[in-house]
Parts: sequence; structure tokens; C-alpha cells
Amino acid sequence: MVHLNINDFIAKHVTERSESLFKSDLKINHDVLQNRIDGRSVLVIGGAGTIGSSFIKALLEFKPGKLYIIDINENGLTELTRDLRSSLGLHIPEDYKTYPIDFGDNVFEKLLHKEGSFDIVANFAAHKHVRSEKDHYSIEAMIENNVLRTKRLLEILSENPPRHFFCVSTDKAANPVNVMGASKKLMEEVLIAYAQQMPIATARFANVAFSNGSLPDGFLQRLMKRQPLSAPLDVKRYFVSPQESGELCLLACVLGEPRDIFFPKLAETQMKTFSDIGTALLREIGYEPDFCQNEEEAREKSRQWAVGGLQTSNLKPQTSNLKPQTSNLYPVYYFESDTSGEKPYEEFYTEDETVDASSYQALGIVKGKPNYTLIELDSIFSQIQQLFQSNTTDKHSIVQLLTELLPNFQHIETGKNLDQKM
Repeated sequence: MVHLNINDFIAKHVTERSESLFKSDLKINHDVLQNRIDGRSVLVIGGAGTIGSSFIKALLEFKPGKLYIIDINENGLTELTRDLRSSLGLHIPEDYKTYPIDFGDNVFEKLLHKEGSFDIVANFAAHKHVRSEKDHYSIEAMIENNVLRTKRLLEILSENPPRHFFCVSTDKAANPVNVMGASKKLMEEVLIAYAQQMPIATARFANVAFSNGSLPDGFLQRLMKRQPLSAPLDVKRYFVSPQESGELCLLACVLGEPRDIFFPKLAETQMKTFSDIGTALLREIGYEPDFCQNEEEAREKSRQWAVGGLQTSNLKPQTSNLKPQTSNLYPVYYFESDTSGEKPYEEFYTEDETVDASSYQALGIVKGKPNYTLIELDSIFSQIQQLFQSNTTDKHSIVQLLTELLPNFQHIETGKNLDQKM
């Protein structure tokens, strides 16, 4: 039997760090964090996801007095609560509530007015996948969630501002090549503009290893279903662990100055390809990759292999027992990337941005500068909404408008999207 612990695997094969990247910064700033969190009221939006839940776990060490969590994933909220109450050392406040509510709904606005004010508000609700870029329907939903609802949230909060507001961004907002990254860059412009009304910080960070819906998480799903692993060979990404993702956001949220955009200090040599992670995972459980030339071959080999194959019915996100079959080959299909919006590498800041690299040991800060006033943003959003209401709107017209609004947006269009891949 092979015992697989995902956290140990991430530390050994993905981040190659035995302890958190942010351990020193957390230790140095522990007293400040304690002073700003202890007894405070906290609202977390999108808290059932990987990053949001990791933020909550990092937060609870500092004993907030009130914690409300919003997420549209009702099952995710249920599991989050079970996880928190089953974990050792987490200080869950008496006033702890979870709500399966969309933060764009009227009932959420009612909750804010009736249950506020909150000292700390952190928003993790987002369309985060490049694959969400398909056509004008999916793009409209993405911009609505990532940008327009964020602006509406800030308008409501400005009536009674929190001490700290945080909204998660992405490394893909730096020189974006896909609509997801462009939407997050536009969201950053909104945050920076509203930072004159309340303390607002954000963070661009690396891929979160084995986060919900990620390709590495998909590897576990494929193993459970006895399906082939599939990944690009040529796409390199930075990675942080789920724990590190929550700690980064906590540091940015509570310690950040208005308009600060935090990012992890990672060397280019620390980037990994998804195919490397897939191969390392197979070898960790006693297999070697059986390289296939196309998806059809991979599916057929997987069908043949599955008879008497890997016992994966009990595979869980944290730990599992895997029983290798007689053959130690597992079908994989690794390929050159050819889908829209894929950048071969990642970056956290651009040449024209001002960076503070000295305030923290493992964190850098882009010092955000306002490019738009609130009045100008209103005009921009009016243009966006008029475009969405037009009967002739298509993906190209939306991309064209985003390119006009964001000079660094250089969209990569190939005519293919990730939904056309295994």
C-alpha cells in the first residue's frame, strides 16, 4: 500500500519548501496581526473555496470576535464548517455564521446593512479560470462577477467602511493575455480608485497547488475515476501551497496600505510545468507515465488499464491509500499548449510599476497608482454595460473594448479553449 499525503507531496515536489514561505513575515508581524484581528468582526465572501478557506484558517489563529462567511457553494460551506470544527487549535468565535448567498443578490445587501459594520472584509468570490473565456456569454458573466459586483460591493461598504478591505487578484493581471487576467486588472483599477474611501489592498499570487478545480486537483479526480492524466508540456507556473495562499492574503489584508498589491517573492527557477507535477504524482504512488500520442490513445489505454487497476475509491484531498496494480505504467497525454489566453510563463509586476521589495522578507508590493477617477470608472462601466446589452455583441468586440481600456492587455487568440481539451 502507498500512503499519499497531499500536503507532504506539495512540499516535496511542487513548492519544494518544508515550511511556509511566509513563516518569517508572520512571526515578525505577529503582534500587529493580533492587535488588528483579536475581537474584530470579519466578513469573508467566497470563503468556501481553497484560498478563502485557507485565509479563514490563518485568520482564526488571531481570535476574531465575529466571523460571517458567504459563498454560493452550500456544500462547500458545510464542509468548511466541519473542517474548521474538526481541526485542532482553531479559535472559532461564538458569533460564527455561514450563508449560501450570492454577493450580488439583494439579500446580501440586506445582510450588510443589518449585520454590519465589519472591521475586516475579504472578497474571494471570482471567476478564476482561463477556461471561462469561451464566448461573450461566459465573458460577460466573468466581468460581472470580477469587476461590476466588486464595484457595487465597494459602493455599499463606503457607507460604513471597514478597517481593512481585501479582494483577491491574480498574477495573470500583470501584462494580461486572457480575459480573466484583463478582468482582474480592471478590478485592480476599481480597488485603487476606491482606496481613497477605505483601506484597500489586494494580492497577485501564484497558482495554488491542488486548489479546487485546478489541473493538479484534476489529476486526483482522474486517478479516482481511472482516467488518463492530461497536461501541457510548455506552460510554466509559480506555485504556493493552500496554506501559503491564505497566509499571503491575510498579510496583505491586515498589513497592506491603501492601493498595495502584494505578491510572493519567487525565483524564476521555482516555476513548474503541470506535466512535471503529474509525473511526480504518479511516481509518488509507484507508477511511471505511459506517454500517449493523442487523447484517443490515452482513453483507450486507460480503459484497458482500468481492469484490475489502481484501487482509488478512497482517494481524498489530504491523504489516501493507493494499491498499485501489477503493471507500473499509467497512461498520460502531454501536449504543446494551443488554447486561447495561455501565457507560457507568469510574472507578478510590469516594468512600469513601482515595486517595494524591502518591507517584507518573502513578499513584494506593487505600489498601485490610480489611472481612473470614480467618475471615469462610471463612464467605463457604462460603456461595458451598453456593449453587453447590444444584440451584436461578440467575444471580439468585448476583447477590443478591454484592449482600449487596458494598454497592457495583449490578448492571445487561437480559436480554441480549454473545454476542447481532455
